[in-house]
Amino acid sequence: MHEPAVITIYGAEQICASCVNLPSSKDTFEWLEAAVKRKFPDQTVIMDYVDIMNPPKEAKKQQFAKKVLEEDMFYPVVLIGDKVVAEGNPRLKTIFKELERYGYQSIDHTKNE
Repeated sequence: MHEPAVITIYGAEQICASCVNLPSSKDTFEWLEAAVKRKFPDQTVIMDYVDIMNPPKEAKKQQFAKKVLEEDMFYPVVLIGDKVVAEGNPRLKTIFKELERYGYQSIDHTKNE
């Protein structure tokens, strides 16, 4: 069995200026969490949300939150482990592919239809 992947989403309550008409970072977090649970049921994926305007006291998270702001990254920014896999409008296909690299086995819901 593989180590659980950690998906960290860095975002803010306010939608990024370049991301108008997209869901909020928190909504994206909830959507992504539900999609991952459906695609990889009974497999542990740790989901973590970091508010870039008020990050936790962990130095690593504070540094990355600062980077998101200083480099004008489109948020939410999605990391799996330490790898940035999405900015702004995450694509499930990209995120799922990265989880499969970690050893996760996806469930194809279309097979039973």
